Amino acid sequence: MEIITRVIAYFVLLFAITIHESAHGWTAYKFGDPTAHQLGRITLNPIPHIDPIGTILLPLVMMITGIPFFGWAKPVPVNPLNLKDPRRDNLWISASGPLSNLTAAFSFLIGIVILKFVDPQIVHFFRSVLTGQTSLSQGFHPLEGLALLFFYGVLINTFLAVFNLIPIPPLDGSGVAMGIISEEAAEKLEKIRPYGFLIILGLLFIGFLDLIFRPIYFLIATIILS
Repeated sequence: MEIITRVIAYFVLLFAITIHESAHGWTAYKFGDPTAHQLGRITLNPIPHIDPIGTILLPLVMMITGIPFFGWAKPVPVNPLNLKDPRRDNLWISASGPLSNLTAAFSFLIGIVILKFVDPQIVHFFRSVLTGQTSLSQGFHPLEGLALLFFYGVLINTFLAVFNLIPIPPLDGSGVAMGIISEEAAEKLEKIRPYGFLIILGLLFIGFLDLIFRPIYFLIATIILS
C-alpha cells in the first residue's frame, strides 16, 4: 500500500471514529443526559475523542506495517440516571454510533457515483485499487485522490459500523441487544463484559470476523464497479 493511500485511510478512520463517538454523545444529550455535552464530546473535532492507543499508536503502527486499519476513540460517558427509560434510551444511544457510520458510508458512496458520472474511466482506477495494483508513485490524477478518499470512506465506515454491531460488550451491539432482550438475558450478557475484549481478540485470531467482513468487502466492490 502506498504511503499516500495509508495516510488517506488513517484520516478517514479518524473521521469515522469521531462521528461515531459524537453521535453517541448527541443522542444521549437528546435523551436527557448532558454528560457528553458538558465534556465537549459532541464535536467533529477529533482531539477530544482521541485515545492514545486506539486512535494514534495502533493505527499508526498499522499504517507503517501496511496491515488493515483498526482503531477506537475514548468511549463517550453516559449517565443512565439522567435517562427517562435507561434500557430503551441506551438502545438508541448505542445504535447511533454505527448508524452515523453507515450514513457516512452512504454519503461517500454517493460521492463515488458522482465521480463515475464525471469521469466514467475512474472505474478502472477503482478496479486497480480493489485488486491492489495501484501505484501512486507514478503519479495520479486529482480525481483519483478523491476516489481513494471516497473508497476508504465507504469501506472503513461500513466495517466500523458492522464491527460495533456485534453483540459483545463493550461493543455497541451489546447495548442494542440489551434494549431488546429480557432484563434477565441482558444481565447475563452484561456479565461477560470483563472478558469482552478477549472474546473479540479470539474471534479475530480464529478468523471468524473475516467471515463477516469478506462478503461486505465483495458487496462494496460490486457496487463500486457496477
